[in-house]
Amino acid sequence: MVPRLPRMGLTHLAGLLATAALLAAGCGGGGHASPPPPVKPSPAQAAHRPPLLSMFEAGGLSGDPTAVLTQLRRLGVDVVRVFVPWGALAPNATARHLPAGENPASPGIYQGSAWASYDGIVRAAAAQGIAIDLTLEAPAPLWAVGPGVPRGGLTGPWRPNAADYGAFVRAVAGRYTGSYAPPGATRLPRVHMWSIWNEPNYGVQLAPQATDHSQVEVAPAIYRGLVDAAWSALAATGHGHDTILLGELAPRGQTFQGHPGNYDGMVPLRFLRALYCVDGSLKPLQGAAASQRGCPRGGGSAAFSAQHPALFQASGYALHLYPQGALAPNVVTPGEPDYADLATLPRFERTLDTIMSAYGSHKRFPIYDTEFGYKTNPPYAYGVPAATAATYLSWSEYMHWRDPRVASYDQYLLMDPGPPSRFDSGIETSAGTPKPSFFAYRMPLYMPVTRAGSAARLEVWGCARPSGVVRARTGRPQVATLQFAPSGSTRFAKLRSVTLTDPSCYFDLRVPFTRSGQLRLAWSPVHGPAIYSLPIRVTIG
Repeated sequence: MVPRLPRMGLTHLAGLLATAALLAAGCGGGGHASPPPPVKPSPAQAAHRPPLLSMFEAGGLSGDPTAVLTQLRRLGVDVVRVFVPWGALAPNATARHLPAGENPASPGIYQGSAWASYDGIVRAAAAQGIAIDLTLEAPAPLWAVGPGVPRGGLTGPWRPNAADYGAFVRAVAGRYTGSYAPPGATRLPRVHMWSIWNEPNYGVQLAPQATDHSQVEVAPAIYRGLVDAAWSALAATGHGHDTILLGELAPRGQTFQGHPGNYDGMVPLRFLRALYCVDGSLKPLQGAAASQRGCPRGGGSAAFSAQHPALFQASGYALHLYPQGALAPNVVTPGEPDYADLATLPRFERTLDTIMSAYGSHKRFPIYDTEFGYKTNPPYAYGVPAATAATYLSWSEYMHWRDPRVASYDQYLLMDPGPPSRFDSGIETSAGTPKPSFFAYRMPLYMPVTRAGSAARLEVWGCARPSGVVRARTGRPQVATLQFAPSGSTRFAKLRSVTLTDPSCYFDLRVPFTRSGQLRLAWSPVHGPAIYSLPIRVTIG
């Protein structure tokens, strides 16, 4: 039996949470795995990559956004992703019809109390110098749901009306233009980053996924309409030149017979092919296969790209690159060619590039990782041991950095949810105690090779993430220190200084090692004690 897969994102209403719990029955994985294809750029090439944004998703923002965002800023976070569920803001969300005369594109008809938490987050983030990525997601209000909801099935993700969604996007985007002032309040800051929907390849977010015994993909065509509507709405409200992300795809899905059906998950590359109306050979669909998926019957590339500009002009593709279960970040799940996790990211990039070429486009989308993390044991019984998770996080961040197409690295959750939970990927426990992952996120340090038969120059990569905050404030490059303690000693001494000139705090060096011991990274803020990375053991001889 193929295990069901966990939801990889937040779901905000009780009905969606119930179904997400069903999907969270197990992580899958196991078996033998093959190594991934190598990432092309050399360390020297990667050193000139564009800045790698540090993204974060954290609970507790609606309660005390200033406290949480202050902590994240001290950690060096650039962007915080915030979920905005349509049905939680929409007026008369449980009514079958919107009252006559109401304009769903106007921020004024949405509940003031519902806006309050988002306004507070946006204001607090601006005060901290943190950007916000608003993810405008399911569930739809009942009056925007399409016909044919199955008996007992979820309503919120079912065939949401694209025009109504566009009106919702227009209302949110209009509120955060930088010029809108709520009644009795000062103007709200501008938001510059947007994600269109969340995990549309999972049925708890968009349904049905597929019909005709799961042979015909439906959700990609629905999502195509949502993207078109959101793109137009963002342009109409002055956000057309903002960072606008497509996809937000979950990394896996169900591939066994009869699935994904209505509410299970579709593997992301299958979803991508149907979204762009191409077949398994990445050629435009034609005839009945095209019509069934809402595509032009004649496979006309010029007309398709003109009708769906966001699919070819958006700022980037957002992926949730979680590794499979407790596996290392470079492990490819065998027998699943349509997964899109960190280990298989080069395959996703090649597929997307080939699709662009099929339509005569030279676009090479940046990839934004907008959800990532490792669940730890404890508290999650099927997670990774806490120390291993910390090692895997640094390794994963290095893999992100090595790929110049990747524009962001994300940490999903600051604190673990309170028990019971199946998504304990926070870098702190539910009580606020730092895990080893906390130190790996704050100051990642990674060596691809840690053993050599004799004295050798080994690659050392790392990042003093909080230093970026100081550099942005002072305009001065920061200096960290690589420290080494020989085997048998606990005394670390300076090995060499590291000037952090990269805009994102990273460095990549070849460092000579003549003996075994432990290596760590140290950085001293202007005020307060020095902070350290987790140590790495180096073996020579």
